[in-house]
Amino acid sequence: MAARTTKQSSIPSVWARPQRESDQPALSRATIVREAIVMLDAEGVEALSMRKLATRLNAGAASLYRHVATKDELMELAVDEVAAEIHVPPADSPDWRAAVAQAAHSFRTTALRHPWLSSVLGQAGLAYLGPNLMSYSERLAALFTTAGFPDPGGAIDAVLSYVIGMSTTEGAWLITVARSGETEADFIARLMPAAQQAVADHEHLAKGYAQTEEVATTDPATMRDTKFAAALDIVLDGLALRLKTPGS
Repeated sequence: MAARTTKQSSIPSVWARPQRESDQPALSRATIVREAIVMLDAEGVEALSMRKLATRLNAGAASLYRHVATKDELMELAVDEVAAEIHVPPADSPDWRAAVAQAAHSFRTTALRHPWLSSVLGQAGLAYLGPNLMSYSERLAALFTTAGFPDPGGAIDAVLSYVIGMSTTEGAWLITVARSGETEADFIARLMPAAQQAVADHEHLAKGYAQTEEVATTDPATMRDTKFAAALDIVLDGLALRLKTPGS
């Protein structure tokens, strides 16, 4: 039994070790994680450090390490905390496709509210072991299982791969816009001549830019919403075909 405990404690994840009690009642793991998320939302992953976080909490770094052993563990906790904001409709929803679309849009909304989220999902250690992410996956699995998918895990992977990929790109874009100090429309208008020059020798890309130029410079948020929904429909079309194909 002792050997098993030692082996488990060596797993590099906050979810694989017991939570420590604090000798500072005002400083808890929840408090640390909430403040870390505030920093991440405002300044990004690069600006977050245990030392800066401790200063914001008026605590010593050693006090933080009683709750969170490393920055990687802190990121696991932050990822799982914001995952609680993602909504998944009930498994018995009358229209599985509409329900999955709601779950996908909710994930995107959460990821854009916290632009650092998508970029760190693949790097946040064993974040998927967290209770909120586990609950999210379970609810998606229940939705797909109830709809009749023989492989709910594959359906989940297809949807999340799309949503995370798009959210990562979109989040990075919005961070770039924010750092410019301009509105998104103004930034695109300034960028457009360079973009048009870049696609000038690429017929199909140039045509696409010409078709979207007006809305991109007047209502870029709507353009991003439309692009996300259109490509999500393609993913759902594919899943619907698998559901209708015997033995798929």
